[in-house]
Amino acid sequence: MLVVGIAGGTGSGKTTVVKKIIERFPNQEVAVLSQDSYYRDNSHLPLEERQAINFDHPSAIEFDLLVDHISRLRDGQTVGQPIYSYLTCTRAAESIPTQPKKVLIVEGILVLTNKRLRDLFDIKVFVFAEPDDRLMRVIQRDIVERGRSVKNVLDRYEQTVKPMHLQFIEPSKRYADIIVPEGGQNRVAIEILAAVIEKRLNA
Repeated sequence: MLVVGIAGGTGSGKTTVVKKIIERFPNQEVAVLSQDSYYRDNSHLPLEERQAINFDHPSAIEFDLLVDHISRLRDGQTVGQPIYSYLTCTRAAESIPTQPKKVLIVEGILVLTNKRLRDLFDIKVFVFAEPDDRLMRVIQRDIVERGRSVKNVLDRYEQTVKPMHLQFIEPSKRYADIIVPEGGQNRVAIEILAAVIEKRLNA
């Protein structure tokens, strides 16, 4: 199994890059673990406190579980990937069965900030986009998918998203083997990344 870690700021285009990589590998050869699935369950907190959680800080992620699931997949075991709801800030009782494949992509804003995770990655990727472009995508996504108002999104961006990006996410770029500017719009960079994955698989 080849494990690829793909990081980058909120709204940088990571998900688009992942989708385009999957398209290059037919026959169900790629499995994906999303960091967002591994946010800690906060059902013990009142809803108001849950909605105030800083989701861009490493402490919000249950890295131990994510590391365990990657290790088990590498050992050929199927794992139950958690299902996390941004609307309720809790995990569902159900999980998504995720089977070992030739390629495992681990995607999320903070996946290069954790050394234990980095040590499991065969290829480390950072998706880069300009702050203005990321903000526009975040506004569109959070209104449609997470039920937030424009004011709420902008307040959150100023109070947590931007400072956490500068403190944790942007510095993790130095660990990347490959940097993909302009996210999913960079066809050449995605082709290079896919070629590197193919070469490693065929080695």
